Amino acid sequence: MPANLTPQYLAAEKRYKEAVTPQEKIEALEEMMAVMPKHKGTEKLQADLKHRLAKLRVESERKHGPSKGSTMHVVPKEGAGQAVLVGAPNVGKSSLLARLTKATPEIGDYPFTTRMPQPGMMPFENIQIQIIDLPPIALESYEPWIGGIVRQADLALMVVDLSSDELLEEVDSVLKILEGSRIRLIGSLPVENDDNVPAVISKKTFLVANKSDSPNARDNLTILREFFEKQFPIFTASTVTNEGLEPLRHAIFESLEVIRIYTKPPGKKVDLSTAPFVLKIGSTVLDAARAVHRDFENTLKFARVWSSARSKSIVKFDGQMVERAHHLEDGDILELHM
Repeated sequence: MPANLTPQYLAAEKRYKEAVTPQEKIEALEEMMAVMPKHKGTEKLQADLKHRLAKLRVESERKHGPSKGSTMHVVPKEGAGQAVLVGAPNVGKSSLLARLTKATPEIGDYPFTTRMPQPGMMPFENIQIQIIDLPPIALESYEPWIGGIVRQADLALMVVDLSSDELLEEVDSVLKILEGSRIRLIGSLPVENDDNVPAVISKKTFLVANKSDSPNARDNLTILREFFEKQFPIFTASTVTNEGLEPLRHAIFESLEVIRIYTKPPGKKVDLSTAPFVLKIGSTVLDAARAVHRDFENTLKFARVWSSARSKSIVKFDGQMVERAHHLEDGDILELHM
């Protein structure tokens, strides 16, 4: 299977080849990993890049001690997807993380409380979604490794403080600082990434208008919508009253564009209490078989499918035999026959 590498990947690869310092090479490799198409045709290339990245980090730490690009600043993806909280100082990101997940970050009424990435797992129905709180993005504190974590995420949640009369300036500042790291926050990704500058990564982003319980929140929300509603989806939230948190959870899940598939042994009942397999929308029976076990790709003879109650398809399946190329839907139950 061809790799079909994107212009973004090739631009990052060029920077890697031209890099002089280990840190420059690390940042280029991180970007190559983030923009690389993930499929069977790139498996060997992914493994090679991971090996090179690990080797560079070890060498960097051995020579200079823990660096800004060291593994202590890398958060491996867990769950059905990964979203990062970004924003100016003191906008309430840590409080939002605590409300959405079971994480217990340090929370203070002063800026720069968060110094390291703080991950937590957000429960949504029958799956978990990883949320990462990052240090505030400001000119006096921004470090390059923050951009590396934003690049690898599936979604960015830019948190805005509705109690602040400087919220427009704060949003503009965050956008410009991340653009300096070749990251463009946008409301929705284009079907084809046709950026004029291939090195720039477009990251799907929601604006989370936090502190909606504050006295001047309504006026500031009107201002925020006037300037940014056409650019980003905007969600209001309060970590004091819990307003808007459930709609935000649903929006985060929908943004991941995934489906949940259950499997069961032939002749037995499905156990819906177990965690489902999470696949991208458009995945086939063969993709699901490969997710269960890599060898099943070659040994799969046929499969049977049962549609879930929430299936949007006109055709409902009740144990019918389907081909390997059959497209699955969210909640489908799959029985694989080898």
